[in-house]
Amino acid sequence: MIRADLLAESAPVADGRTPWSREEFEAQLRENGKSYHIFHAFNVMLNTGKATPEQIRGWVANRFYYQIAIPVKDAAIMANCPDREVRRGWIQRILDHDGFEYGLSDGEKRIDEGGIEAWIRLGLAVGLSREEIVDLRHVLPGVRFAVDAYVNFTRRAPWQEGVCSSLTELFSPDIHKQRLATWPEHYTWIEPEGLQYFRNRTSQAPRDVIQGLNVTLDYFNTRALQERALQILKFKLDILWAMNDAMGQHYGTNGVVSAQPAGVALPVAA
Repeated sequence: MIRADLLAESAPVADGRTPWSREEFEAQLRENGKSYHIFHAFNVMLNTGKATPEQIRGWVANRFYYQIAIPVKDAAIMANCPDREVRRGWIQRILDHDGFEYGLSDGEKRIDEGGIEAWIRLGLAVGLSREEIVDLRHVLPGVRFAVDAYVNFTRRAPWQEGVCSSLTELFSPDIHKQRLATWPEHYTWIEPEGLQYFRNRTSQAPRDVIQGLNVTLDYFNTRALQERALQILKFKLDILWAMNDAMGQHYGTNGVVSAQPAGVALPVAA
């Protein structure tokens, strides 16, 4: 059965098998980090200083399509969620990306411009214009297809499954820290201020993981549901990998190959 068919099925019923403990289940989820796109050749190239300015600009322009989809998928999850407490926490993700206005004690208004604007400033720092970033002219069909598939999943799936699909954030702090550690050394032509998005996410992502992980550990409480959660997380990992496949095919990887952790078969594009 292809994964799309599997995820389209109704949630599995309990089948009598003993569920994993919360600790075992979390370990199973974290084990999937071996398939995170930090190991994809395109990301390895970017983070080891082997990318050209054109390749970096292509990555930033294409990832912008994913960035603007993040608050849309989070709004879809919230729209499907009847739990006020969950919505109250989840809305912070939308504010993080779309930005928000807030007031100081003296009545002065301030604006946190959010992650989307921070990504645009990354684009400006690598030599793109604001216009060519926001009009999406550089977005590749494969990237668009992958991102749209993810948003469509969160619209149609039960909200708990949408939450589970966000758990690639378990692994994202490492990729942001890697960029902050290597880009200033390898790409001195990029203004440091342009890397603010990565700095922001090193603190935001771990906070987001706490809520997403708690919901997943609470809801997916039978072995059948836990195995479904693993399939959902793998689906999201495939989305991120497919985006890099599309960019690697179009822009090249300069001879860099995907890093394969021991004993792990890397995803292969169909």
